[in-house]
This record gives sequence, C-alpha cells and structure tokens, in this order.
Amino acid sequence: MREHPSDRVDLRSDTVTQPTDEMRKVMSSAPVGDDVLGDDPTVIELENRLSSMLGKEAALFVPSGTMSNAIAIRTHTNPGDEIVTEATSHIYIYEGGGFAALSGCSVSLVPGNRGIMTPEDVKKAIRKADGSLAHFPNGSLVCVENTSNRGGGTCYPQETLDAIAKVAHENDCTAHMDGARLFNASVASSTSLARIVRDYDSISICLSKGLGAPVGSVLVGSTEFIALAHRWRKMFGGGMRQAGIIAAGGIFALENHIERMADDHARARKLAQEIGNMDGFDVDISTVETNMVYITTDHLASDVIESLSIKGIDALDLGPNMLRLVTHLHITDEDIERTIDAFATL
Repeated sequence: MREHPSDRVDLRSDTVTQPTDEMRKVMSSAPVGDDVLGDDPTVIELENRLSSMLGKEAALFVPSGTMSNAIAIRTHTNPGDEIVTEATSHIYIYEGGGFAALSGCSVSLVPGNRGIMTPEDVKKAIRKADGSLAHFPNGSLVCVENTSNRGGGTCYPQETLDAIAKVAHENDCTAHMDGARLFNASVASSTSLARIVRDYDSISICLSKGLGAPVGSVLVGSTEFIALAHRWRKMFGGGMRQAGIIAAGGIFALENHIERMADDHARARKLAQEIGNMDGFDVDISTVETNMVYITTDHLASDVIESLSIKGIDALDLGPNMLRLVTHLHITDEDIERTIDAFATL
C-alpha cells in the first residue's frame, strides 16, 4: 500500500501516515452529531467497538494519545500521588511532564530491559505514604507501555503483563496500559487484545499510528472510570463537536488496517537484518518485534540523517549515534530496498 502524495520514503514515524482514498470517502460521508452533548453516532460506534474488542465496559474518544494518558492518570490519582513507570516510557519522556503539571503527581522510574519492566522491579518502586511517617508520596498507579517505543517496539510477554497488574493490585494501585501501539503487539504476539489487557484498569489506544487514521485516541475502561474520565476530558479541553468525521477514520482503520500490520513488521525486520550487517551500523535484532528499528551508528547520527535525506529517505536521530526507522502502511517492499541501498552507500 502506498497512497501517499510523495516520492520520498518517510520512516520518521508511523504518525506520518495519511488517510487512504477509501478512508477519506468514509470520513466525508460519516453521520455526525455533537459529541460534547453525547449524540455523535459515529463516535459512539467507535467507542463501543473498541470497548468490545478490549473486553471492557466503556470508552472515550479523545484528540491524542498524550491527552488519553493524561486523562487516565488524573482519573486514577490524587495530587501528591506517585505513578510508577519505566524509565524510557512515553509518559515520562515524551508527554511534557503532564503527570506533574496536570495531575500533581511525582514519578517513580523503573529500569527496563529493552523497555520492559519486571514485576519485581515494579514492586520495589511502589512507595506508600502509610508507614513512612508521611515522608513518601502515595504510589497509586502503575503504567505499562506496550509496545515500548524506546525499547525498539518490543512487546511485553503476557505472563509479565499479568504479573505486573497483580503486583499493582496487591499493593493498592490501579494499572494503566499505554497501548498506543497495542494492535502491533497483538498482531506480533498472535494474542487477542482482550487477553492482553484483561487485568488492566484502563488502556489508551492510538488510532493515528500503525492503524493509519489521521487523528485521535480512545481511552478504555470500566463504566465508572470512563464517567470520571469524561469530566477530565472536558476540563483538559478535549471535548469535540462533530467529531464523527475523524472517528470514521478510526472505524475504517479497525476494519481494514489491523492484519496488514504484519507486513510492517516483516519489512522492519528486513531493514534490521540488512542494515545491521553493514559496516558502521549495528542493530540489536532481538528488539525488532514490530515496526521499529533502532540503529547504532559509528558515524554522527545527524550526518547520516542528512545523507539519507539527500537520497529521499527520511529518518529520525534520537541521540548522537542512534537512528530510528519506523515502517507503516505507506512503506512498500520497493521502499525497503531503496532504503537498504541508500544505507549501503553511506
């Protein structure tokens, strides 16, 4: 699949995807209403579909994944609480300190292996005010990111997910999953969404990454949780009016863009294998489980990015010697070969 108005190979992120022609047609004819008043039928359909797919009671459509996580944290916690999350998680690295600014929470960071926490380390990171002479904050929420972006697109083993949720609940914490790329994890592990998230109290799903919709995320959980989250969506400015136009893109993606993620994963693995065998570049192939490839280079990463750009290849540098390539629905087999050839000339 290509359907992208560019002759460049854009591997910067799976957020660069644009609506396909068929998705645009569906969006243009979507029935709409005022979602703040609760009467947009397309938004309601999207929310019901995702809550059903995840085996939960309710869902809430929001503008972005960052807002979805922010709403979840605010709903689960009180000011002065502490959240537990992996040291390179999106919530900690890429969300502008929202947990502090919007929820008044501190953060307890857990070291991860390729972005994956262990239940034992999570347990060690949970602090409680009780019994500490009020020295400690109250650890009340454990956040897991699946797949792990900075881990290289790695997926949590199911038994690890279950064990972390168990640790959270046994220590009077709720468990939230940042599932921005949860569909990638489901396809890669051949595990149903409902099984992956079974023990989690809330889940954030991003529609504008591998699924290829242009806008939006969905927060999923119990009826009671979503009712509280709805209030925080309003206060954070996330209420939208005739949002069915963009929700229709999400529905189309759920119907057409899930199984094809396996192609993204296969293409990422080919990139990893070929580039990792080249002089001056190294790839930990064990991390390439989904649609991301992290490359360590002997060269200055910014110079590599500039050289690739001249050849029509767009990528991201995430450090002095670190590159990231992300496959998605606009990347074809021909694009993979073109990228491999470009790296071979560097």
